[in-house]
Amino acid sequence: MAALPVSLPVAASALTAAAAYLNARWQVSYDIHLLKSIVPTVANVAWWTQRDRVNFFYRLEDLATSKSSENRVFLRFEDKAYTYAQAYDTVLRYANFLKDRRGVKKGEMVALDFQNTDTFIFLLLALWAIGAVPALINYNLTGAALSHCIKRANARLMLVDPTVAGNVGEDVKTELSGTTFEVVTPQLESQMLAFDAARPADELRSGAAGEAMGILIYTSGTTGLPKAAIVSWAKVAVVGGFTSRLVGTGKDDVFYTAMPLYHSTAMLLGFAHTLNVGATFAMSRKFSTRHFWDDVRKHGATIIQYVGETCRYLLSAPTKVDPVTGENLDKRHKVRVAFGNGLRPDVWNAFKERYGIETIAEFYGATEGSFATWNVSRNDFSMGSVGRAGVLYNLLLGRSIAIVEVDHETELPLRDPKTGFCVRTPEGEPGELLFSLPAKNVEARFQGYYGDTGATSKKIMRDVFTKGDAWFRTGDVVRRDNEHRIYFNDRIGDTFRWKSENVSTAEVAHILGLHPAVQESNVYGVELPEHEGRAGCAAVIFKPSAVGPDGVPTGETLKGLAEHVRAGLPKYALPLFLRVAKDGSLESTGTNKQQKVSLRNEGVDPSKTGSDDVFWLKGASYERFGSSDWSALHGGKVKL
Repeated sequence: MAALPVSLPVAASALTAAAAYLNARWQVSYDIHLLKSIVPTVANVAWWTQRDRVNFFYRLEDLATSKSSENRVFLRFEDKAYTYAQAYDTVLRYANFLKDRRGVKKGEMVALDFQNTDTFIFLLLALWAIGAVPALINYNLTGAALSHCIKRANARLMLVDPTVAGNVGEDVKTELSGTTFEVVTPQLESQMLAFDAARPADELRSGAAGEAMGILIYTSGTTGLPKAAIVSWAKVAVVGGFTSRLVGTGKDDVFYTAMPLYHSTAMLLGFAHTLNVGATFAMSRKFSTRHFWDDVRKHGATIIQYVGETCRYLLSAPTKVDPVTGENLDKRHKVRVAFGNGLRPDVWNAFKERYGIETIAEFYGATEGSFATWNVSRNDFSMGSVGRAGVLYNLLLGRSIAIVEVDHETELPLRDPKTGFCVRTPEGEPGELLFSLPAKNVEARFQGYYGDTGATSKKIMRDVFTKGDAWFRTGDVVRRDNEHRIYFNDRIGDTFRWKSENVSTAEVAHILGLHPAVQESNVYGVELPEHEGRAGCAAVIFKPSAVGPDGVPTGETLKGLAEHVRAGLPKYALPLFLRVAKDGSLESTGTNKQQKVSLRNEGVDPSKTGSDDVFWLKGASYERFGSSDWSALHGGKVKL
C-alpha cells in the first residue's frame, strides 16, 4: 500500500518550525542584522575616504544644506533647540573666528575643557571644519592630572567652559606657560557669532584618510595618569554608522545622553551615531539621578544612554508622580532602547520592567580598542551578556577575537611552556579577551596612545598563536558559553587570589546586588597581616530600610546578608569584610564606573577607613570589626 503523501500545509508548517528552530539555535537572523549593520558602514567609510570627505564636518554640511533635513532639529540642550541649518551657520562662524583670530592651523590640537553644552558641540565641529584636532579634556581634572593631559596634546590653546574654569588653577597655568587658557564666556561667544559664516576651504580638511586622527580622547586614569587615545576618522565613522544601524536609529529618533562627551561612549556611540543618521541629539550638562527622566520626557527621547552604574542609580531613585494627577511617571516616556555598557545582570531586568523599556543594547569595547562586542537584547536569552553572535557571524569574524588563559600573579596571558604560544580557554572558562590586529600594519586598526610608545606597545602582543601574529590586549577577563554569548568577568588587576583560588569581583558584586537590602556594592581584595593573597571586601551602600537611625545596618540585615552570600558563593569567594559607605556614595569616574584603587589601598585597617563602619563575617552573621580585631590579625591570633 503506498504511503499517503504529506499535505502541503503540513509540510510547510514542519519546514517553518524547523527553520524557526535553526534560526533560534544558530542566531541566523541576529547575525544577518549584525552583518547588515557593518557592511554598508564599511562601504560608506571607503566611499567617503576616496572622496576625501571622511571628516564628520561633511556629515553636518550634507544635512544642513539638504532641503529634506536643513530644518530638522539637530541639537537639544536644556531649553534650546537648533536645526541642522542653524548649527551649521554657527559652526562656520566659530570656525572662522578660531582660524582668523586665534590662528588655529590645520592639524593643530586644541584642548576642549567642557561639560556637555551646545557651545562644546559647536566648537568641536568648528575645529573639524578647519582641519584641527579636538583633545577632549575630562572637566573634573585639576592640578598634575590636568597639566599632564594638556602637555600630552601639545595644546597651544585650551578653550574652557566657564562652569569649570575654577579647575584650571595657577599651578597649571604656571607650569604650562606656553598654553593660552581661554574661557568661552557669553561675551566671547557673541564675538564668534559676529564673524562671517563663510565656508572654510576644503584644503583645510584634505588628506584625512581613515587612519588620520579625528579626536584625542583620554582614558579614565583609574590606575594612573590618563592616557591619550588616538581616535581615527575611520573609528568615528565606523562606530557612528554601525551603532546607528544596529539599534535601528532613524531620522525621527531623539538620542539622549547625560554621559560626558569627553568620553568615547557619549562622543562616538552617541554624538557620531546621531550625526551619521541625521537624527536629533539631546543632552544634559551632566548626569543627575533626580532630573534624568524629566529631561528624557522634555526632549522626547527614544534612545537613552547609560554607562557603568547609571541604571542602578536610576533604579534606586524613588518613583516620581504627576503632581496634578498622581500618575506614576516611571513609564511615561517614548524610550524604546537603552544603549550603553556596564549594565550588571542583577539590575538588567529590574530596570527594563520598572521603566517599561523594550530593548537593551549592551556593548563591550575600549576607546583605543580595535574591535567590540554587541548584544541587542529583547528577552532573557542574552540578559547580562556584553556580546553575542551566531554561527554565521562567527564563521566570518569569529577569529577576530580570542579568550586566553591568564596568570593573575603576573597579570599576563599564560604561555604554553612547550610551544611558547598562548592557550585558549575552554568554553565557559574565564580568560583575557584579545582582538586580532593586522600583523604587518598594526596602525591600520590600532593607532595607540598619542606621544606614548611605551603604553602603546604594552597593549600589543606578538606571537600569540602563530609566529609574528599581533593581538590587542583588552586587560579584561570574559567568558563565552556554548550559545556564543560573552559575559564580562572582571578587570585584570581587580581579580584577586584567596585560598589559592581566583575571585571575580564582578561575580561577588552580582550576588550581593541580588540581596534586597543592598543598594550598591564595590568589591575588591584586601591584604591582611599574616595571610597570603587578598581577602574579599565589599564597600556597600545599604537601602534606608536596612539601617537603623544611626546609619548602621541592623542585626537582621547583617545576618540575612551573611546567609545570602554563603548560599550564593563558594567559600573562597565570600566577602569576609563589609565596609559601610556612610556618606551614601562610592567613588566613581565621570562615566559612573566604580573606582577601587583607594578602597583597596585603605583595606580594613580601622585607622584608614575613616568614619565608615567595618564588619567581618563570623559564623552566621557579620559582626563589627575594630582596632582590637585588627591587632589580633597582626599578632597571628586569628586565621581566616
